[in-house]
Amino acid sequence: MHYLLILLAVSLFVSAVGWKYFIYFFSLGYGFGISALAIAIAVVFRDVLSAPTVAMCAAMFVFGFRLGGYLLYRERKAAAYRKILYDPSVKKKKPLFVIITVWLFCTLLYVGQVSPVAFRLANTADGVVVNDLWAWIGFAMIVLGICLEAGADAQKSAAKKKNPKRFVDTGLYRIVRCPNYLGELTIWTGALVSGIGAGLTWWQWLVVAIGYAGIVYVMFSGARRLEVRQNEVYGDDPEYQSYIKKVPIILPFVPVYSVEKHKWLVA
Repeated sequence: MHYLLILLAVSLFVSAVGWKYFIYFFSLGYGFGISALAIAIAVVFRDVLSAPTVAMCAAMFVFGFRLGGYLLYRERKAAAYRKILYDPSVKKKKPLFVIITVWLFCTLLYVGQVSPVAFRLANTADGVVVNDLWAWIGFAMIVLGICLEAGADAQKSAAKKKNPKRFVDTGLYRIVRCPNYLGELTIWTGALVSGIGAGLTWWQWLVVAIGYAGIVYVMFSGARRLEVRQNEVYGDDPEYQSYIKKVPIILPFVPVYSVEKHKWLVA
């Protein structure tokens, strides 16, 4: 169990960047936090690392570092993003209780997300015979998710440079309106799948399930915020109205075109 305390300490430390600016709990703290946790898992379980677990740790590190770096770059370079990021409603000082609660929530969430890989290695260290096939399948899904997210970010940046005032409906955005969130869901579904065949106990699966449910909620909550913001900006555009009626918001081939009305997604 000591390894969980180490992971929690790492997550708590990196997530503390949110004390500088609240939104960083969910952005820089998230990206760089996942990278730090991937390194921590590899170091703690260095004696029992296998090829697929090395691959998964490396993939999670790449995911987190790319995401954190992209968000940092966008903050510095994109005026439109800075306007959203530094909106007075966002910059408003939060009560101490809220800050601490969010800090702890993020700390636990990020550990929960990477926990399938940690549990696989912890069980291996305890002598449990594991099935590497599911780890390789999970790794493949993580790589696919990274490609989806990175591709979506690149396509959106290119489209906005070409026409900053138009919504993006090209490339991956023809499939779903939030392909970057789809990429993240694919990544963490891959992590979840990697727990199969690893001898996880009931309490380990409970931690995994809570972490997975948490990030799914965060992704749909983010999709809702984006939908609300885009409706405010592009709501009078007939092309936009046609687009949102034909393209699902986050899951391909699933006819869910709006989540704006779901108030329980407000976070």
